[in-house]
Amino acid sequence: MTPLGYETIRRLPKVLLHDHLVGGLRPRTVLDLAARSGADLPADDPARLRDWFAAAATTPEERARRLDPLPALLQDTESLTRAAAECAQDLADDGVVYAEVKLAPEQHTEGGLTREQVVDAVLEGLRVGRAKARLFGAHTDVRLLLTAMRQAADSLEIADLAVRYRHRGVVGFDIAGPEAGFPPTRHISACEHVKRANFHLTLHAGEGFGPSSIWEAIQWCGADRLGQGVRIVDDIALADDGSAKLGELAAYIRDKRIPLELCPTSNVSSGVLPSLAEHPVDALRRLRFRVTVNTDNRLLDSTCLSEELARISAEFGYTAETLRWFTVNAMKSAFIGHDERLALIDRVIKPGYAELEVHRAGAAFFRQEDPW
Repeated sequence: MTPLGYETIRRLPKVLLHDHLVGGLRPRTVLDLAARSGADLPADDPARLRDWFAAAATTPEERARRLDPLPALLQDTESLTRAAAECAQDLADDGVVYAEVKLAPEQHTEGGLTREQVVDAVLEGLRVGRAKARLFGAHTDVRLLLTAMRQAADSLEIADLAVRYRHRGVVGFDIAGPEAGFPPTRHISACEHVKRANFHLTLHAGEGFGPSSIWEAIQWCGADRLGQGVRIVDDIALADDGSAKLGELAAYIRDKRIPLELCPTSNVSSGVLPSLAEHPVDALRRLRFRVTVNTDNRLLDSTCLSEELARISAEFGYTAETLRWFTVNAMKSAFIGHDERLALIDRVIKPGYAELEVHRAGAAFFRQEDPW
């Protein structure tokens, strides 16, 4: 069958687990906020600004530094609420029916806001964005993951904040930032606090650093999911005939069904992998890892989840059946209750793909030549 195109994929229900609020700002919003604050930007119109953000980088750290000017634009409740509302609307417009968006509260307190005020403003924005999306017939559920930075020393406070907001729209705790020199075990107290509270934990690991970072995230910190995790392929010996021998860590992650929050375009743009054709997403899929496909920073890659899925579909020849598999994987791995996950799978995701199959079957029927 022919791989699905972007417009078809955009109409399908999708699930997103790895997306940063700051990294998903609209270029026009960045320009508006910069004009209000007097900040200098490398471009003065949305198209050129988008191109500057999306330019290729050689390392994840170099790429991430392009986002450095953005938190300074989000230092008041109005700008944070606007950013979150637009995030929810953009995801709904892209057909994302459930998403978990990452927010690092400490990056938004320089203007005098407390961490609690930051989280409250973003949650309000998500509520407003969902409501606006519903007016246009689009429905999405967007939750927050509170993120601590590896290079900072306040991860325990952020973890506690996440736990305190667990019934107000925050579904888990995350650790991000440069892997090299900042192992996840520096934040083991924060991770233990989250686990003792029976809460959810995802760690960025296995992007800029290899299996040792993944091993610490899983075995020391107890991560429920791996943010990125693409370098798990370093623990897999892939043969030319398609066979594979898994190392002990890779086998453990597959056997325990630990989800991988893969971000293919981001991995190529940041220099982790030389091309999409060489991305292990397809190898990991064929080996039946719990693979999910994500956007990371939509602004940095001029991307969205539909675009991500369209790119890998074109590269690896995926059909609707494979995209449904990715989507159900993601929904199974979400940090909401089992009943909520099952309801979205049974009432939204599966019917959405079934409707596509009915439509395609009907179109194929009417394209047949009249036998009479």
